[in-house]
Amino acid sequence: MASVLEILMFIIALAIMLVGLAGVIIPVLPGIPLIFAAAILYAALTGFRDIGVNTILIFVGLTALGLVFDYLANYFSVRKMGGSIAGAVGAVVGLMAGIFFGLLWIIVLPFVFAVILELIAGKQAKQALRSGVGSFVGLVFGGLTRFVIGCVMIGIFVWKVLS
Repeated sequence: MASVLEILMFIIALAIMLVGLAGVIIPVLPGIPLIFAAAILYAALTGFRDIGVNTILIFVGLTALGLVFDYLANYFSVRKMGGSIAGAVGAVVGLMAGIFFGLLWIIVLPFVFAVILELIAGKQAKQALRSGVGSFVGLVFGGLTRFVIGCVMIGIFVWKVLS
């Protein structure tokens, strides 16, 4: 039987995780890392009784996958739309730069950087714009993937704690 303190810690950890899940959708918040941090906090406060080392390692892997996939989705979406390596790199650099400036810039900068670097690389304007669209598609696809990973992490957490 869980104590009132353990129930309160679970509720707080779950609330932090839900904020993290919102951060997956609103990229200003560090979504997946926040979900991971809440799991670690809960595990540490409960002596790793419900959330053990194996679960933490699964969360480390899912967190890394979510972070890496975000950049890869941007890169490969630009390439899939016919963009060059310059445009794909521009999209990733724009995404990394946009993180520091807020939601609007997370959407705008990958597009702009992909287009500019494609133009510098000698692509025609139409192809450069296709690469920019590819960066947006990658952003959406990466976000959906992070959302699924976040839901899986929260599901594992709830399952481990309540089972």
